[in-house]
Amino acid sequence: MRACLSVFRLRLRLETQYRGAALGGIVCQIFFGLILSALYRALYFGKPQVRPLAHVITYVWLQQAFFRMLLSSDGDLMDKIRTGGIAYDLCRPLPLYGFYYARIMAQKLMGSLLRAVPMIIFAALLPGGWGMGAPASLPALLAAAAALVLGLSCVCAMENITMAFTMRTLDPRGIQAMLNLLMTILSGNLLPLTLFPDSWQRMITLLPYAQLLDAPIRLYTGEYALGQAPQVLLLQAGWTAALIAAGCWLWKRNQKRLVLQGG
Repeated sequence: MRACLSVFRLRLRLETQYRGAALGGIVCQIFFGLILSALYRALYFGKPQVRPLAHVITYVWLQQAFFRMLLSSDGDLMDKIRTGGIAYDLCRPLPLYGFYYARIMAQKLMGSLLRAVPMIIFAALLPGGWGMGAPASLPALLAAAAALVLGLSCVCAMENITMAFTMRTLDPRGIQAMLNLLMTILSGNLLPLTLFPDSWQRMITLLPYAQLLDAPIRLYTGEYALGQAPQVLLLQAGWTAALIAAGCWLWKRNQKRLVLQGG
């Protein structure tokens, strides 16, 4: 555990060096946030909807702020699997799954914070109807923060499962593209899940993808009442535990059958 914490801290420091990439990401996501806000304002104009426009705009900004938490991967590990460099990591005196879980968590956490904090400040300062709204209450904000941590743990577990499949296929593009497509659609990044038909939402919100950002945002906006918070957090924890268990099993199984490529 101490070794994994050290890996986590070192990766956090490494991610702070990419300030130029973070600045580019902020500008890009602010642009998309403004475009999507304008689009939903046009769709809502003169047409009363079940979901308040303020909730939808807040949903958009929070999705854009934490976009990197969803679509980022550990390219170093992919290269090591493809070239055979992972043989050096197999010699490390620590669990390989925990080693890379700590790396990817630090990467997603710091990469998201570097973009999310300035974006949230910017979105909060925008005029009414364009910017991000305040949380439903202080307890709702705390519940959303806890849900966001569990969502981060869940997406890291998903990422490590794709790495496990890469050990067998030696090419991450297929499984990574499929995961990114599912996360983009079913996490609410492409279209807020609150705008899906209610019959669809009852199924989609139970999937692990909705636990990444949709659940924290709904707690933040009050779409989920505080009485539902324990149920939401328990569902997130259940999916995280199940995905971590599946990932550990796949990694152990594939390490025994791993064929190293390269010199």
